[in-house]
Amino acid sequence: QVQLVESGGGLVQAGGSLRLSCAASGRAFSTYDMGWFRQAPGKERETVATIAWSGGDTHYTDSVKGRFTISRDNAKNTMYLQMNTLKPEDTAVYYCAAKRGSQYIYWGQGTQVTVSS
Repeated sequence: QVQLVESGGGLVQAGGSLRLSCAASGRAFSTYDMGWFRQAPGKERETVATIAWSGGDTHYTDSVKGRFTISRDNAKNTMYLQMNTLKPEDTAVYYCAAKRGSQYIYWGQGTQVTVSS
């Protein structure tokens, strides 16, 4: 069982930066592949970025490539999403999740990111 808590969201102007954190409880954090997801009002949830358990393999959705960086510190049971050059279309609730097998089975409660133009 893993419990996830996101933090770091807020209101920022376009072009600004935020860093999201996802703190995990439990000793097995380092064994889970992890991901960041977001859902904007009226839209389906989308995968923003994913990272392997080792931190060595990362993937990004096209719209955030070059602007967002996913990382993790297994010693601190924490995953991060550094978001630079934010755009109004990045406005959404951001969730972190832990993957077991082929499914993301543990989810945080989400943190709101609002980018004003």
